[in-house]
Amino acid sequence: MTTDLSKTAPEGPAAVPPPADPRLLVRQEGFAGYWNEFLRKLRSGELGSLPVVVGLIAICLVFQLQDSAFLGAENLSNLFVTATGTGLIAVGIVFVLILGEIDLSVGSVSGLAAAVFAVLNVGHGMPEWLALVLAVLSGTVAGILHGFFFARIGVPAFVVTLAGLLGWNGLMLQVLGSNGTINLDDSGLVAALTNHYFEDIAWANGLATAVVAAYFLVSWRDGRRRAAAGVPARPLAETVLRTGALALPAYAVAWLFNQYKGLPLAVVVFLGVVVALDLVLRRTRYGRKVFALGGGVEAARRAGIDVAAVRISVFALSGTMAALGGMFLASQINAANQSSGAGSLLMNAIAAAVIGGTSLFGGRGKTWSALLGVLVIQSIASGMALLGIASAVQYMITGAVLLAAVVIDSLSRRTRRTAGRV
Repeated sequence: MTTDLSKTAPEGPAAVPPPADPRLLVRQEGFAGYWNEFLRKLRSGELGSLPVVVGLIAICLVFQLQDSAFLGAENLSNLFVTATGTGLIAVGIVFVLILGEIDLSVGSVSGLAAAVFAVLNVGHGMPEWLALVLAVLSGTVAGILHGFFFARIGVPAFVVTLAGLLGWNGLMLQVLGSNGTINLDDSGLVAALTNHYFEDIAWANGLATAVVAAYFLVSWRDGRRRAAAGVPARPLAETVLRTGALALPAYAVAWLFNQYKGLPLAVVVFLGVVVALDLVLRRTRYGRKVFALGGGVEAARRAGIDVAAVRISVFALSGTMAALGGMFLASQINAANQSSGAGSLLMNAIAAAVIGGTSLFGGRGKTWSALLGVLVIQSIASGMALLGIASAVQYMITGAVLLAAVVIDSLSRRTRRTAGRV
């Protein structure tokens, strides 16, 4: 007696549909679908920028209740401008942290760039634009040297950049000379970096409109591409909703700027750098290589990535951003002096990147982390100044916030490992 195997044998694996990845499902359940996805992300440790956004809102509410001037147009405008120098340095730190490394030299590099600019422009009469370019390139060269010793020679990044912290600070003092302070032209290009405002209300409103429109177009285009490829995509209604959620704070900030002096040039530059480098990280092969190295050096090497070249380029970028940030810091005091790049600048830049959501363990981070983190730090500093609280308390609170961010990152990483995401 023969048996019809086609009737008794189990069908092949293709007949059993694999479980769908919930991250790819189109949310068709309304509010319940969003809530379930939110809970899933919490359980798997995918917190994203949620902790820092909640913390920033809490900080603003606390200081606003203590002093109604905190959320005033003048204070917020000054807060954004003051945060720009440290924020630009923090953007470069984000790239280094994604590799799982550290750069301790950024404070000294920023001070050196300010000194180089001052000597070339004031001391030797070089045109400001050329002196500015050479000053920023001095940071690039410093970063390349750090990357070379780290990637090619094998010296730990901590040691290389610690040596840079000391060496570049000494070179800065040598460049400044015995006087120790060089005042800049108060009507020049560098002075304008933090002192120029676009007074016409069309500038601030136009920037807000451009940001919102760009976000919608990019999201809509990505949705169409995913749909055309047969991959679940975000519904148009959700894209519109997210765009509206972005438009509210964008136009609110634009309105506040227009209540004071207008749109600050420093904010335009900072946002431009953040957006440009975010596109580099998320939309280019180079960005994927950086994340790959942060996820595992050996795996990246086996995938054909030139590990040494990427490492050197990341430290070069960090040095460049440190030098650019140093120019904005020099613009705030309109001088280059022996204290340039000193004090709490290094710690604030690293803290901004970490508080904003960049992982100290490597492999995870965004340039927006620098923006969010520096706003947290500067909000604390601004609130403390309004309330007349000593700087010692500010340091303690900033340290506590930094510790909280690292603890959240560690717990999130442990949760993701348990969920099989690491």
